[in-house]
Amino acid sequence: VIAGHLQDDLQYVKDFQPQNEKLKHIRVLLYGPVGAGKSSFISSVSSTLRGRIATPALASTTTSNQSFTKKYKTHKIPKEVSGKYYPFVFNDIMGLEEGTGVRVEDVKLALKGHVKEGYTFNPVSSLSPSDSHYITQPSPEDRIHVLVCVCSANAAEIKESVLQKMKEIREEASDLDIPQLAIVTKIDEACGEIEKDLKNVYLSKHVKNKVNFSSQLGIPLNCSLPVKNYSHEINTNEDVDTLILSALKMMIDFD
Repeated sequence: VIAGHLQDDLQYVKDFQPQNEKLKHIRVLLYGPVGAGKSSFISSVSSTLRGRIATPALASTTTSNQSFTKKYKTHKIPKEVSGKYYPFVFNDIMGLEEGTGVRVEDVKLALKGHVKEGYTFNPVSSLSPSDSHYITQPSPEDRIHVLVCVCSANAAEIKESVLQKMKEIREEASDLDIPQLAIVTKIDEACGEIEKDLKNVYLSKHVKNKVNFSSQLGIPLNCSLPVKNYSHEINTNEDVDTLILSALKMMIDFD
């Protein structure tokens, strides 16, 4: 992994504009099991682009078996010029769990742009058209443009019921022609060799197996990328940034 490659990707992201000129921004939705690192990934993207550790998407360090994200929230990343934002936004949603967590119906509504900012996910009932958080006529910007499955390399096998929910979401996105990819987080926690040196990421069999997992969902291998989120670091790091930017570039490239 070369610093030059990092600079190219960084410049690409900084210059990026959606191909569809009517869109102010591309909306990327992150979904996956509880504790996979969805919120941390958003914070890591912000840190990488700003060149300093930032925490805009609150992540919980203690409740990895429960979903910390309860509301539907759009995360924008500020540019260096004050008042300007990057032309892509992230939405993360309550994690998928066995018997509880976010409802598949709500994720499907979000894909189509029916879910308003601030909606609190209810594991018991889905958003209904009579609710004030339901967008009856979504604009192109309300809709999801890219769907990203987030899995942890350090987690146990995903339960069959959660896997089923993920497949349902994926199938709905396919029907809507929404491009999809997967990111595998916490690669350093899963493999000692990577923890010593992040450059070993593509040599790790364990990470390879986890990346292969996405093919169970029908996401091609070349659309599954390993990343390490910033968690305890005080400063940004080129190797971490390189993986984050590779994933981000692929997300916005789907536009």
